[in-house]
Amino acid sequence: MNTMDLTTKLDRVADVVARTLRNHGVTEAFGMPGGEVVTLIDGLVTAGIHFHLARHETAAAIMAAGASVISGRPQLLVTTVGPGLANAVNGIADAAQEHVPLIVISGIVDRPTRARYTHQVIDHAQMLRPLVKASFEIEPESAASTIARALAIACTHPMGPVHLDLSPASAAMASGNQKAIAPPTVLHPRISTSDPAIEALRNRIHRAERPIIIAGFEAARSGVETELSALAEKIGAPVITTYKAKGLISEDHPLALGGAGLSPRADAMLLPLINDADLVLAIGYDPIEMRLGWLDFVNDTEKLVEITSTPADHAMHHPATRIIADIRSYLGALNETLSTRNTWANAEPQRLRAELASAFATPDAWGPHAIVDVLQAQAGADAIVTVDSGAHRILLSQKWIAKRPLTLLQSAGFCTMAAALPLAIGVAAVAPGKRVFAVMGDGGLEMGIGELATLRDLGLPITIVLFQDESLALIALKQASAQLASEGVKLGKTDFAAVAQGFGGNGINVETRHELRDALAATTARDGFSLICCRFDARAYDGAF
Repeated sequence: MNTMDLTTKLDRVADVVARTLRNHGVTEAFGMPGGEVVTLIDGLVTAGIHFHLARHETAAAIMAAGASVISGRPQLLVTTVGPGLANAVNGIADAAQEHVPLIVISGIVDRPTRARYTHQVIDHAQMLRPLVKASFEIEPESAASTIARALAIACTHPMGPVHLDLSPASAAMASGNQKAIAPPTVLHPRISTSDPAIEALRNRIHRAERPIIIAGFEAARSGVETELSALAEKIGAPVITTYKAKGLISEDHPLALGGAGLSPRADAMLLPLINDADLVLAIGYDPIEMRLGWLDFVNDTEKLVEITSTPADHAMHHPATRIIADIRSYLGALNETLSTRNTWANAEPQRLRAELASAFATPDAWGPHAIVDVLQAQAGADAIVTVDSGAHRILLSQKWIAKRPLTLLQSAGFCTMAAALPLAIGVAAVAPGKRVFAVMGDGGLEMGIGELATLRDLGLPITIVLFQDESLALIALKQASAQLASEGVKLGKTDFAAVAQGFGGNGINVETRHELRDALAATTARDGFSLICCRFDARAYDGAF
């Protein structure tokens, strides 16, 4: 579709909406159709936006999130009236806490009927008020402007979802003289090395003998891996990331200490190092990605400097200095003013790196540790892995060696279950040719098992690596640590290989390293999706993290 097609006079309001979305980089829409949104969907497809049919609206929202993170652009969730939008609440909440610029368009009953008609009618805006940055109804006379405003709000840091209602009559109405709106060209002036904010931090770094860096998802999405690695190397600062920022510095780098915030064992080793530091640089870091142990993670807030494009809404720590700037530009200018220094004379970060590797070393020939090892060896550095909430997520996120940012995706702010598969679908939709793996537990897959049909119908070659321990293992561990009886956590033994085959995929059960290695290797020669069910005893998690 050429530029002229996107800016010529349009026939319907739905076309104005769709082409304005397309002009702003929206290429994918996910959802469930209903009578109230059929005209909108027709407009989306006409404008070149792919509509992907999901089996549940929350899954559709998370698919859009996966597509957004990988593409770097906002993406779209479409729901029908009432129960359709209500079904999506979990996914919209996930987008809010994960800072995803999700555009949500829901169908709504036509205005002349709405005041006296109650069937499926609820106040959409009121229901979503705590979860979205804004909510509007698209009116025929201002449709393009409303969409452009919604996109601007969604993409303004901190990014998040914006909701729009659209009635069938409005969608089908003639657009008149409206034209689709394109986004403005945005210029980001480079920060000068003489800026006082550069000089102030340069002086603090020059005085520091034990600097450390903590980096988060905002930094990962800002594309600062080169600048951050250069900063760490110049000042000899070990780097801790949140799990969502893993790979921001390649985790085979000697200064990389991996992800933090989920494993009590890892946190108990990392937090003393932070308290021993005399300068802590929190770069693109939002503590929503961490847990309670990180409420006040420094013993002296005077040594904490936060570098962010937008301050996060929290009271989990209180930096003495906050630098608000484009992170990439700021780090680039800062690096130009720094010379290489030797710090951490006691080599404590290097010793800790070795201790962390030892603490999470694989203890058995088969079990969750071994599954992670085999997947790491077989996936390749270019693969994108999504992982669901649960005990397997804590272990994988700790053991996984990410060499690039945004290659291990998860719900870290909201931690919703059943996120890995829809995240993987969203990723595969915008990154054809990439190897994509969804790592899940049996409880998470059973919660969202209908999306196997979405995989089949979209023809996506995703590989699901399933940890089947017949338990909600993380909750069972928490019950045990509180000396409580194990209740409500036992799962039956589903034959997931047969289920996958029933959905038109490839399914196999494995119980050894060799079987898993062969099964992973075989997926590259198969069409469609594959599900590899790894069976082991839940007791293998005891003392794991």
